[in-house]
Amino acid sequence: MKEFAQELLAINKTADYDLTVIVPVYNEEENMKMLEEKLSAFTAIAKCPACILFVNDGSKDNSMAGIQDICSRHNDFFYISFLKNAGLSAAIKAGFDTAQSKYVGYIDADLQTAPDDFNLLLEYINDFKLVMGIRANRKDSGFKRLQSKIANSFRRMMTHDGATDTGCPLKILHTDYAKRIPFFTGMHRFLPALILLQDGGCFKEIPVRHFPRVAGKSKFNLWNRLISPFKDCFAYRWMKHRYINYHIKENNI
Repeated sequence: MKEFAQELLAINKTADYDLTVIVPVYNEEENMKMLEEKLSAFTAIAKCPACILFVNDGSKDNSMAGIQDICSRHNDFFYISFLKNAGLSAAIKAGFDTAQSKYVGYIDADLQTAPDDFNLLLEYINDFKLVMGIRANRKDSGFKRLQSKIANSFRRMMTHDGATDTGCPLKILHTDYAKRIPFFTGMHRFLPALILLQDGGCFKEIPVRHFPRVAGKSKFNLWNRLISPFKDCFAYRWMKHRYINYHIKENNI
């Protein structure tokens, strides 16, 4: 198994690019055609060589077949697929662990944010370890916006990260920093705080466009949008005081 993992790392095609965009997919077959159109349009105009990495999170519909079809038509599109559903944080973490490009990005498969806006974030990525979007003129319902406002306020109080909108699914990170992020369920809500834990960690927020969902169904509800993040804040507080930073001075490996 170790030899196979090393072989996979050696032939990882994402190393040929400056940016790998991770796209977690769970039961999004209705969005696959639009994903292909929007993501391929972005790679054609990206400010740096960019590829797409789909992470199939154990979809129970035809999403995986759609992913394979898309990847067969585009040389810059790749995928990994879970044996079973593991959740959004696991999909993002798997993408971070797999990517070998200098930078790694993340966008939701629902396309409520625009892949083209990655170019806005790329303008600042040399100076910050994380550049993330803020959903301007958010198109969700008033109830969803209220839930997010409450959750974001509580998270800022608990983490002191100062981030405005951690739920915005448009982010770019330095891959070496992304790989050091500790894994736990709900991790995706704490990326700014987790970056700040690392030596030299810093982030910047940029307003990006937001659109209503036009296909598929939202995977979020009151529990995982509001109540679960409250619990995760306490997990972060526990971990914050136990996070390890180290720097190897020399070796003879």
